[in-house]
Amino acid sequence: MPRRKIALIGAGNIGGTMAHLCALKGLGDVVLYDVIDGLPQGKALDLLQSAPIENFDAQITGTTKYEGIAGADVCIVTAGIVRKPGMSRDDLLGTNSKIMSQVAEGIKSYAPNALVIVITNPLDAMVTLVKRVTGFPKNRVVGQSGILDSSRYRTFIAQELKVSVASVSAVVLGGHGDDMVPVRSGCQLSGVPVEKFISSQRLDEIEARVRNAGGEIVALLKTGSAFYAPASAAVRMAQSYLMDKKEILPCAAYLEGEYGVKGYYFGVPVMIGAGGVEKVIEIELSPRERKLFEESLGHVKELVAAMDRVIKA
Repeated sequence: MPRRKIALIGAGNIGGTMAHLCALKGLGDVVLYDVIDGLPQGKALDLLQSAPIENFDAQITGTTKYEGIAGADVCIVTAGIVRKPGMSRDDLLGTNSKIMSQVAEGIKSYAPNALVIVITNPLDAMVTLVKRVTGFPKNRVVGQSGILDSSRYRTFIAQELKVSVASVSAVVLGGHGDDMVPVRSGCQLSGVPVEKFISSQRLDEIEARVRNAGGEIVALLKTGSAFYAPASAAVRMAQSYLMDKKEILPCAAYLEGEYGVKGYYFGVPVMIGAGGVEKVIEIELSPRERKLFEESLGHVKELVAAMDRVIKA
């Protein structure tokens, strides 16, 4: 059987890292797309020359034409401007809305059967726009958000307790912004509630750091934003789809009544398999978490409304 084809829209730091991960994991052939001529071609050639060392046979190519993504099984979108120090994800709305509309048209024309994974910020608005422009069904357009945020939560808990990250289970729900919802009631250390090990006050501090984790990296880098962890998160989603793993992963999914939310993308646990987003998993939230959940949803609604105003202007 021919190898699967993975199109990475945007050949910046995240795109290049995803290409490398896809090749190392044997997920399929990779095409890097970017508007900057030479950037995708150069990264593709560099990665291809590592194949004999890493022992992979995937073909990696670069292009500045949407024709190059034709027939892709998966499209992962990172195109757009990135945050700079002092910027929130929402500050990117105007410019990235225009870019995302063009990207969605390209995917609609050349990869009409693909699963589309959106990473570009502000995530909840951008994945909404991609679904609207492509007209794809909700199971084939999904946003990468909660996997990354949950990984950050697990990382900080593991560091606090000086244990393996494999021993920590945690999930972050809600919008991919400063009001995301770390679900403390579901955070456990090998099945034992995290509150048995860490005080409530200290957990408040850790969860505040989770919400600002992206901004913390932006402030340190000064000229860019996080890319290793976001790339790993998106490739995890693609792998579950391509291999029909049916993993339960927290993602920005289009909700039609689940959690009492209708008509919005929002971060919740979902099952990803060969059918794309095959199922939304509803979990019980504490009263405190439900309040935070509703506050986050309110911000997502405001963000989508702001996007609509930008598009109409």
